[in-house]
Amino acid sequence: MIKAAFVLALSASAWGLCGFTASAHASPLPSFQQVRATHQSSELMLLDRHGHVLHTTRRDLTVRRLPWVNLADVSPAMRTAIVLSEDQRFWQHSGVDWQAVAGSAWANLWNQRTRGASTVTMQLAGLLSEAQTLGAARRSWTQKASQAWHASQLERHWYKSQILEAYLNLVPFRGEMVGLSAMSQTLFRKHPSGLDAQEAAIAAALVRSPNAPAGVVVRRACQVLTLQQRSCQGIDLLTSVALAQKGSAMLGEQLAPHLARLAIQQTPSATTQFATSLDARWQRLARELLRQHLTELSSQGVEDGAVIVLDNRSGEVLAWVGGSGELSQASHVDAVLARRQPGSTLKPFVYAQAFAQRLLTPASLLHDAPVQLPTGAGLYIPQNYDRRFRGWVSVRTALGNSLNVPAVRAGAMLGPDQLAQQLNDLGLNLREPGGYYGPGLALGSAEVTLHDLSNAYRALANGGIWSPTRWHASPPAQDKSTSAQPRRVLAADVAYLVSDILADNTARALTFGLDSVLATRGFAAVKTGTSKDMRDNWCVGYTSRYTVGVWVGNASGSPMRNVSGVSGAAPIWGALVRELHRTQPSLAPVRPANVVRLPIRFDVSINPTESEMVEPPRHEVFLAGTEQAIWSLAQTQAGQGAARAIQSPPPGAIFALDPDMPPHAQRINLRTTHREAQWWLNGKRLGAATLTRWQPWPGRHVLSLRNPQGGLMDEVRFEVRGASVKPGAKR
Repeated sequence: MIKAAFVLALSASAWGLCGFTASAHASPLPSFQQVRATHQSSELMLLDRHGHVLHTTRRDLTVRRLPWVNLADVSPAMRTAIVLSEDQRFWQHSGVDWQAVAGSAWANLWNQRTRGASTVTMQLAGLLSEAQTLGAARRSWTQKASQAWHASQLERHWYKSQILEAYLNLVPFRGEMVGLSAMSQTLFRKHPSGLDAQEAAIAAALVRSPNAPAGVVVRRACQVLTLQQRSCQGIDLLTSVALAQKGSAMLGEQLAPHLARLAIQQTPSATTQFATSLDARWQRLARELLRQHLTELSSQGVEDGAVIVLDNRSGEVLAWVGGSGELSQASHVDAVLARRQPGSTLKPFVYAQAFAQRLLTPASLLHDAPVQLPTGAGLYIPQNYDRRFRGWVSVRTALGNSLNVPAVRAGAMLGPDQLAQQLNDLGLNLREPGGYYGPGLALGSAEVTLHDLSNAYRALANGGIWSPTRWHASPPAQDKSTSAQPRRVLAADVAYLVSDILADNTARALTFGLDSVLATRGFAAVKTGTSKDMRDNWCVGYTSRYTVGVWVGNASGSPMRNVSGVSGAAPIWGALVRELHRTQPSLAPVRPANVVRLPIRFDVSINPTESEMVEPPRHEVFLAGTEQAIWSLAQTQAGQGAARAIQSPPPGAIFALDPDMPPHAQRINLRTTHREAQWWLNGKRLGAATLTRWQPWPGRHVLSLRNPQGGLMDEVRFEVRGASVKPGAKR
């Protein structure tokens, strides 16, 4: 009787206080729809072109709050546990549980400890009200009354299911975790729909006291399980494991970490979703192919790689794989944007410029033989990848087989400054002027990114028109600048000649064979490249619809072991291209009107009585006005200038000796085509012209070539700098 009377008195006084509080706090609470719409996740979700989640990454480090979860997506065990723990008469009361209020007040009167009388609705009102302090341990009776009044308003305008749903999304759990989804994914590595009875009991215990020690959480979770007549066996171990979880790993596929970081840098802090041009199918495939192949190459000192796939027409990025993930020791490095030496992948642009200036045609002959080019730092002596030389070869053969010496000769016709300008026009953005790189620029001594290099190849695919790429779902503001507008960087006919060579599987047979991974069912123009000391391996090419770029190497710069263009990046490129065109064949480009195709043959005879065919007859393509049916060595030599009697060393050459290298490894080639002539050095006879390698010593030297009668045929002056010849070495 006494307790009942006390309850009635308390109810009347409470409602009076609530009315007073209502006048003091008249601002209405938001609607359920408003609360849900303004829910701010701490994560940025990267979406593909179809709206599928590609990646989720943290952008707010002060709190962890994940996207809103519907009540229907919360497990029944969790819904039951939270009601039993926080508000057992939730489904019956109208916002305030007066029975619990009376019990709490009566217990407080007699100094008994209770769980308090705040209902789920009152707690939600406190979370929503600007006048309340989130997570306060104790509140005054005035605040309690305000909560009660706001709770009654929520119950009048919201459904019970909406109240419970909002509460589970807004209530703090532990540490930085706010909302059920953040707690569930962080502590139990599962979505709220998968929480079982014991996990739900632990979660409910954390709501009561978010930062309680493990023992307290276990005791309270067991109380919730006991109310359900469930066993507490194993709850202590489960609690310890859950509370020990660190980090904020997201569930689901995490396919594009590097692009997600770019998105965070380019979007306002309030943005929680970022739509991209990527296609989750191709992103997933590129990532899997890269990781699978790098696993196979791990024994050869390879741990990093990158892949990019571009749509030729729109420039949209369809796949952007910036690294190999846990296979790498530098997984944070975005290798799509990292600058590396591209090796032979720059050669197509060297020949393209030579075609454009009518210096060469695909049938022109270049001499693949040892050459020494003087530079400001000494001699530049290019070598082929296999250390072999093939004599006179056509440009088609030279580019198809990636021969270095012919490419350097072609680059010398252009000059490094002109070549650098062409590469910059193609968007490669070299950091230094052409003269800084010298003859090595033709072989890829400058550093470029996989993104820029792939887009330059895309310009070839588009008939010589360069345009910016786009990985946003809509064009970014910076793409409206004049410098980023589409522009013609190569004539369409020149681009066609290069594409025709890069797609010719027969032209690359000397180096790669006829059945290499570069061979595809339909049209595909492709080029591999390897940088100095095998530090970088590339494969970039295009079909009628896609451009695909692949890089394999080590972010640390350490060299790979026995990894070539065919065994490194090319297998990934080939597998990806095959899948991209599994249902839609790639078609060859239409030949421009001013490109002619006719049968040709090669005659490299020097004497009229001799005849030697350097390459078999074939059909070849030419820019109109540059075509001819017979290509002879005499014409080639005439077009490239009269050859000197002394072919090596060149006039004015400067050689630098290395004191740490053995003498036999530092000999200088003496080369001439006149076998009966004699070599003379500084006025002293060296021997017959068959002498090909001379052991140098420091000083300035005069090398002469004389005929059998003693007549001077040619003479060059050169200098040797550096340490003296080691003792015992023969001159």
